[in-house]
Amino acid sequence: MAEDYYKILGVSKTASDEEIKKSYKKLAKKYHPDVSKESGAEAKFKQLSEAYAVLSDKQKRQQYDSYGSEGFQQGPSGNGYGGFDPSQFEDLFGGSIFESFFGGGRKSRSKKGRDLQVSIEISFDEAMNGVEKELRIKKRDKCEECNGTGAEDEEQDICSVCKGSGQIRKATKTPFGNFMQVGICSRCVGRGKIPENVCMSCDGSGSAEITKKLKVNIPAGVDKGSTLRVSNEGEYEQSGDSYGDLYIEIEVLKSEIFKRDGNDLYLDLPITFTQATMGSEIKIPTLKKDVTIKIPSGTQSGTHIRLRDEGAPDVNGRGRGDIYIVLKVITPTKLSKEQKQLFEKLGKLDEPNFIIEKIREWAKNK
Repeated sequence: MAEDYYKILGVSKTASDEEIKKSYKKLAKKYHPDVSKESGAEAKFKQLSEAYAVLSDKQKRQQYDSYGSEGFQQGPSGNGYGGFDPSQFEDLFGGSIFESFFGGGRKSRSKKGRDLQVSIEISFDEAMNGVEKELRIKKRDKCEECNGTGAEDEEQDICSVCKGSGQIRKATKTPFGNFMQVGICSRCVGRGKIPENVCMSCDGSGSAEITKKLKVNIPAGVDKGSTLRVSNEGEYEQSGDSYGDLYIEIEVLKSEIFKRDGNDLYLDLPITFTQATMGSEIKIPTLKKDVTIKIPSGTQSGTHIRLRDEGAPDVNGRGRGDIYIVLKVITPTKLSKEQKQLFEKLGKLDEPNFIIEKIREWAKNK
């Protein structure tokens, strides 16, 4: 009888990726051979890993939903793990890393410093032209007094727990084969050495809180919600002797003139009834300079005039968008006596022909 992977993981067939991951993490911890004393725990753990390897992969899950589990029981797949990816344990459990799997050479990765995120606000003009901004960031950085060692002086002893390696290794046997579980030594926090005299400035942590001034270049074309990544400007991590990254979220203030849609800009231009009827030339602003556009006679309200390559610059340097001038014919609400007389004369001349023409147009389209 074919195995029901959803049942094995205790989730429904409509479960989300996050629900599947959460359930697998909980059950894998429960039935891990190093933890569980229950009879059949190893077999259960193997089932869980096999089910998760399929349902956590979008393509494999779709294939399983269509054809069942038989297609995934033909022996080891191309990665040598029978469809199970050892890196899943890194993603799920964080500290456990496969150094070797079936004799493979998978090495542990050093711990990275914590990433930081800040938000800054810039004007519409700054977003269009690019700008350099100075930030003040509070973060934990490498202690200047001890250069991150945590020691008051150079006198340090080799850690008795990890023997100077900075790592603790534990061999584990599973249904998949043997692998080495590697973690950071908790005694020396990955340094491999224990200071005889702890640094007074950082209390041996190797890092101290500072306020750093940082200049960043914001490229032209950024939009609201854009995020810039500045490498190695996050917090310092002593065990990995490395920094995290800084992520800058951009907030762009609205323009008083333009509306933005991607790299295209829209400008609403009010014109008078006379300008729409007779035609006109009007000077309008663009991002670079003022330009003169021609309003054709007989222009209707809502007409778009396109100015090619005058819009927002592409943030990746792929040209510019366009500017669209949206003409809005303004109907006057207050008229002088002379204006009223002129419109009355115009109405007497236009109205009969206008109405007859509209009736003919309507009848033609019936």
